[in-house]
Amino acid sequence: MYLFLLGLVVFYYLYRWVRELPRVSDKGSKYVYITGCDSGFGNLLAHHLDKQGFRVIASCFTEKGEEDLKKSCSSNLTTVHLDVRSKDSVSKVAAMIKDKVGERGLWAVVNNAGVSVPSAPCDWLTIDDYKSMLDVNLNGVIAVTLSVLPLIKKACGRVVNVASVFGRISVTGGPYPLSKYGVEAFNDSLRLNMAPFGVKVLCIEPGFFKTAVTDVAVLCKNVKMLWERLPQEVKDDYGPEYLQRALDMISDKIAKMSDGDLMKVVSCMEHAVSAVRPRTRYSPGWDAKFFWLPLSYMPTCISDYIVAKEAIPVARQKQ
Repeated sequence: MYLFLLGLVVFYYLYRWVRELPRVSDKGSKYVYITGCDSGFGNLLAHHLDKQGFRVIASCFTEKGEEDLKKSCSSNLTTVHLDVRSKDSVSKVAAMIKDKVGERGLWAVVNNAGVSVPSAPCDWLTIDDYKSMLDVNLNGVIAVTLSVLPLIKKACGRVVNVASVFGRISVTGGPYPLSKYGVEAFNDSLRLNMAPFGVKVLCIEPGFFKTAVTDVAVLCKNVKMLWERLPQEVKDDYGPEYLQRALDMISDKIAKMSDGDLMKVVSCMEHAVSAVRPRTRYSPGWDAKFFWLPLSYMPTCISDYIVAKEAIPVARQKQ
């Protein structure tokens, strides 16, 4: 019986592997718009798709990001400045893309741009802290997608949204998981809406990887800044040792958990863009596959217990 079940599992994964092998043809006529190409996943994806022959439109937030890509990629790659928080910036890039792609339309948009700060317990933050991150991680994804959606419909193309395992389970306070849950919801609703038009909407849900989002120095600086502005009564609730313990946890656990092989994520992105039959969801990273996603399916009482067990204790606990 067990061997039969094992055989079914092996057959399923072998069938899926073979089914997902074919790639789209005529890559040289297909335009792919990627956000957040200054570094990390977006930068690597721009290089990777450029080498494969796609016509990449790589948006960067900084001039340096644009310059570095121009130097290291082919002349087929186009760089543009984009601030996903700005309606004018998003519209300007969308107009440029419309002129460039013409009647063939836009093959894919990859919504990769995102930030991870400010992040902290909810009662450390203000509504402006939430708005600042949501403007990038969620509203930016929606704005960029809607700005080029008519072009994607014309090409029967793809929308690839980069969410996170924290779009499945919330283990930290603040706007980050909120923004990623929002991306998941937008992704699901858009996928259903666009199916009749032949548009595929796909989601990438990475675990922990060594990018700017998990940069220890940035995260520690963020926690220190937020702690220093807290009212004394909130500091008293958490206790004088809480800050140092939080910094130690970031320096130790996040650094150890973060995978340095960014190609695990980029390969999923490339498959979503170029496969004839892409997956609806991708979960790159062993931590995503074997810890975070299984944890998200557990009863809330169990997942809460596991998360709380690893949490930093606070000084003023309810008895």
